[in-house]
Amino acid sequence: MKGLILSGGSGKRLRPITYSSAKQLVPIANKPILFYGIEQMASVGIRDVGIVISPITGSEIQRVVGDGSAFGVRITWIFQQYPLGLAHCVEVASVFLDDEDFVMYLGDNMLQTGLAPFARRFTLSRARKGSRVAAQILLTPVSNPSLFGVANLAEDGSITELIEKPANPPSNLALVGVYFFDKIIHEAVRNIKPSSRGELEITDAICWLISQGHRVEHDVLRGWRIDTGKKDSLLECNRLVLDTLQREVSGQVDHLSTVEGATNLHQRASITNSVVCGPVIIGAGANIVNSKIGPYVSIAEDCVVADSEIENSVLMSRCSVKGLQGLSDSLVGRDTTLATDTKAADSDSTPTTQSVWRVLVGDHCQVEMQQ
Repeated sequence: MKGLILSGGSGKRLRPITYSSAKQLVPIANKPILFYGIEQMASVGIRDVGIVISPITGSEIQRVVGDGSAFGVRITWIFQQYPLGLAHCVEVASVFLDDEDFVMYLGDNMLQTGLAPFARRFTLSRARKGSRVAAQILLTPVSNPSLFGVANLAEDGSITELIEKPANPPSNLALVGVYFFDKIIHEAVRNIKPSSRGELEITDAICWLISQGHRVEHDVLRGWRIDTGKKDSLLECNRLVLDTLQREVSGQVDHLSTVEGATNLHQRASITNSVVCGPVIIGAGANIVNSKIGPYVSIAEDCVVADSEIENSVLMSRCSVKGLQGLSDSLVGRDTTLATDTKAADSDSTPTTQSVWRVLVGDHCQVEMQQ
């Protein structure tokens, strides 16, 4: 089985972060989102992984991921000139995929359960004598099915059709961005037309399989699944992953500091006169001084936090937060500085209430804030 990870798209929902970086490289617990998908592929024994990238962010993703050897896989880079749909990704990857079974995974998705149980079921289904299982999809119950591709199920539980963003949903079971296919999917893609939005829809390709008598099986996802394409959902995913942290305090902690709970402190990071309430992860070269951090904070490498309070936030590489109380629910880009406006702080005006800051700030910014 091969793996196909989709890592194109412009990441409009995460702007301004994605004006200067790929959305799949935004970190969850100090690790790029894309890395989790590659690791999942490797964990089920997949060694050949194709990654579909765009001309806009592709070179950055290639540089960060490398040849795949760090993950125990071989990476093949596949360029999609324009974002013309998930089925179009299968089309442009057809030479790489050849006639082999494969799993297709959206590069900005995160699954609690991983791929192992679903890969095992697909392999066993395909091995059954006389099997016509051509695809296996993942479904999850949602409260707003009209915003998703939704499955219509027969009385025996089999899928009869998939409907993209239906006005009157036949069920509350929405497609998750994980699909297992055999080679018949290539014929399906060749036999569908672009949708009204000009894209080749994977739901149309799967419906073609059903119409031709091929069996499409499904699993209902247990545990959480998050599309990390928005700030709030990304922060939720960060919390869920941080909840799995084991305490490992390898860095420098002075005698004036307190480190509580599941805190992961890199050996080249330091904490001075501060309180850290886990779960928190602090990367290499980061310095925390006179601050309160946590819970649910990821601080990437070479960050500086001084005289500040931060909770439920992600700080990306080399950013600086100084003199800022009450930073929460925030995503701060690389090489960005957030600081108190010193002129305002020196004025006669005295704030009567504690400020709370919730921000989404891109890379290479300098922001002064008045407390």
